[in-house]
Amino acid sequence: MHRLDPAREHVIGLYRIVIGFLFACHGLKTLFGLFGAKATATVGAWPGWWAAVIQLVCGALVCFGIGTRTAAVLGSGSMAFAYFTAHLPDGLFPIQNGGEAATLFCWALLVVAFVGPGRFALSNLPALQRNSQRPGTRVTA
Repeated sequence: MHRLDPAREHVIGLYRIVIGFLFACHGLKTLFGLFGAKATATVGAWPGWWAAVIQLVCGALVCFGIGTRTAAVLGSGSMAFAYFTAHLPDGLFPIQNGGEAATLFCWALLVVAFVGPGRFALSNLPALQRNSQRPGTRVTA
């Protein structure tokens, strides 16, 4: 056992919270013009408005730890789509085409999808576990 292992689930939980919060902030910026945005997306416009909705909803779900894996996969996929459709035509590497954020969010959310929510997730609350648990099964975090 590595000496850092006892903190593993706590660090995963904090990582999930930060990634989810930052992802949601991108959605808030695009949808509502927060955080110094110069413009907002037109309601229903493809793909910008829909991407922002995914960022806000999936980011909040990841941040709070509700449906974490599903929200992280959807968010990761949306960032892969953004990279290949909006950034790749401007150059191969993210540093060339301005796709660093899309690349980092894609991979960070994919890690969350595989590792799980860690500590501090609302889905880990006993009341939520009891309601979603089938009789005779054991919940593991």
